[in-house]
Amino acid sequence: MTKIISCLELLSCLICLIVGPTERMTAGELLDDTRRIAVISAFEPEWEVLRAILHDRSDHIVNVTAFLTGTISGKPVVVFQSGIGMVNAAMTTQLALERFRVESIVFSGIGGGVNPDLSLGDVVVPKEWSSLQVVLAREGGDGYVLPKFFDRAAENFGMMFPQSTQIAQIGRQPEKRLWFTADAHLLDIAKAVSGKIALKDCTTDHKCLERHPKVLVGGRGVSGQAFVDNSTFRDYIRHAFNADVLDMESAAVAHVAYVNHVPFIAFRSLSDLAGADHDENQMHTFGQLASANSASLLEAFLSALH
Repeated sequence: MTKIISCLELLSCLICLIVGPTERMTAGELLDDTRRIAVISAFEPEWEVLRAILHDRSDHIVNVTAFLTGTISGKPVVVFQSGIGMVNAAMTTQLALERFRVESIVFSGIGGGVNPDLSLGDVVVPKEWSSLQVVLAREGGDGYVLPKFFDRAAENFGMMFPQSTQIAQIGRQPEKRLWFTADAHLLDIAKAVSGKIALKDCTTDHKCLERHPKVLVGGRGVSGQAFVDNSTFRDYIRHAFNADVLDMESAAVAHVAYVNHVPFIAFRSLSDLAGADHDENQMHTFGQLASANSASLLEAFLSALH
């Protein structure tokens, strides 16, 4: 009996050696051969708007993520929900690049306004994005002491010292990047169509904005793992990064796009003011409106994209 079990175990190991690599190779096969634009949203309100404007839909499920192929404004797209947060965004974006022929990436969603000249409902299309990665420094005699092996990439917020993103490189020192840039050509298209779209200023239950929304193409965005609803920290981000908008995904997607040499752009409509809202955060009140405004720019952008 012992010999029989040993033989079975040996056979099982041989099967693992033969089948295992085959399974790993087939796991990365393309699900669709059409060249497409990846259109990403983070969570359900944004996702609902994108599904509503998607035509000729086909569904593809990879692990627990749904990738929907079809067209928006006549352009072939693959639409998916990244999930909230930097890790989710990076993971699903890389997965899309491995399973579809993605020629450019567009993020459409909501964000928190940081620029005091912007208001709820405005759509921001930053030229560059930074990840809020920090070192929590120890207290010293006159404040906080940053370890010597870290850089001062931007002004600190108390114990929090922002750092550049480090990108591993074979045979070289890691590349350090504080900013990931959106594609210049895609920015030009967004700017060209920005004045031709109708943005909403009232919700379906008749709650209206104080002024009609506008589109800002250019400026800066900052992404981090924390949802910001604090006016003091909002002011710090504006001062230290000269940022216009905060979110939790775009810089991670821009990072993945940069490493894979894929053009990237993000549209973020302001659903709240990251802590400067009157009385309470307005995301639940104006999140759907902001999602729709971002999607309106997306449709016009894709229509103009050659």
